[in-house]
Amino acid sequence: MPHIAITMIPGRDMETKQMLARKTQAFIASELRIDCKFVSVSIQDIQPENWEQNMEQFPEDILFVKPGV
Repeated sequence: MPHIAITMIPGRDMETKQMLARKTQAFIASELRIDCKFVSVSIQDIQPENWEQNMEQFPEDILFVKPGV
Protein backbone atom coordinates (compact mmCIF):
# COMPACT_ATOMS: atom_id res chain seq x y z
CA MET A 1 0.00 0.00 0.00
CA PRO A 2 1.86 3.08 -1.14
CA HIS A 3 1.66 6.32 0.78
CA ILE A 4 2.54 9.54 -1.02
CA ALA A 5 3.68 12.43 1.19
CA ILE A 6 3.58 15.88 -0.39
CA THR A 7 5.30 18.81 1.29
CA MET A 8 4.93 22.33 -0.03
CA ILE A 9 4.94 25.93 1.10
CA PRO A 10 1.62 27.27 2.44
CA GLY A 11 -0.83 29.12 0.25
CA ARG A 12 -3.26 26.58 -1.15
CA ASP A 13 -6.76 26.12 0.20
CA MET A 14 -8.19 22.80 1.39
CA GLU A 15 -10.16 22.29 -1.83
CA THR A 16 -7.00 22.61 -3.93
CA LYS A 17 -5.13 20.22 -1.62
CA GLN A 18 -7.98 17.70 -1.77
CA MET A 19 -8.01 17.85 -5.58
CA LEU A 20 -4.22 17.41 -5.69
CA ALA A 21 -4.42 14.43 -3.32
CA ARG A 22 -7.18 12.74 -5.36
CA LYS A 23 -5.37 13.28 -8.67
CA THR A 24 -2.13 11.98 -7.16
CA GLN A 25 -3.94 8.95 -5.76
CA ALA A 26 -5.54 8.17 -9.12
CA PHE A 27 -2.25 8.58 -11.00
CA ILE A 28 -0.27 6.35 -8.63
CA ALA A 29 -2.99 3.70 -8.63
CA SER A 30 -3.09 3.71 -12.42
CA GLU A 31 0.69 3.52 -12.79
CA LEU A 32 0.98 0.67 -10.27
CA ARG A 33 -2.18 -1.04 -11.58
CA ILE A 34 -3.80 -1.18 -8.16
CA ASP A 35 -7.12 0.04 -6.76
CA CYS A 36 -7.22 3.62 -5.46
CA LYS A 37 -8.29 2.33 -2.05
CA PHE A 38 -4.74 1.10 -1.52
CA VAL A 39 -3.11 4.52 -2.04
CA SER A 40 -3.01 7.19 0.66
CA VAL A 41 -1.81 10.78 0.23
CA SER A 42 -0.83 13.35 2.83
CA ILE A 43 -0.07 17.03 2.31
CA GLN A 44 1.98 19.05 4.77
CA ASP A 45 2.69 22.78 4.58
CA ILE A 46 6.25 23.80 5.41
CA GLN A 47 7.12 27.44 6.01
CA PRO A 48 9.65 28.78 3.47
CA GLU A 49 12.17 29.56 6.21
CA ASN A 50 12.06 25.89 7.31
CA TRP A 51 12.18 24.39 3.82
CA GLU A 52 15.88 23.51 3.63
CA GLN A 53 15.88 22.01 7.12
CA ASN A 54 12.81 19.92 6.24
CA MET A 55 14.43 18.65 3.03
CA GLU A 56 17.44 17.40 5.00
CA GLN A 57 15.28 14.56 6.36
CA PHE A 58 15.28 12.89 2.92
CA PRO A 59 18.48 10.91 2.30
CA GLU A 60 19.96 11.16 -1.19
CA ASP A 61 19.14 7.50 -1.90
CA ILE A 62 15.36 8.04 -1.57
CA LEU A 63 15.06 11.48 -3.17
CA PHE A 64 14.53 10.35 -6.76
CA VAL A 65 13.61 13.74 -8.21
CA LYS A 66 15.30 16.87 -6.87
CA PRO A 67 14.06 20.44 -7.34
CA GLY A 68 15.38 22.15 -10.42
CA VAL A 69 16.28 18.92 -12.21
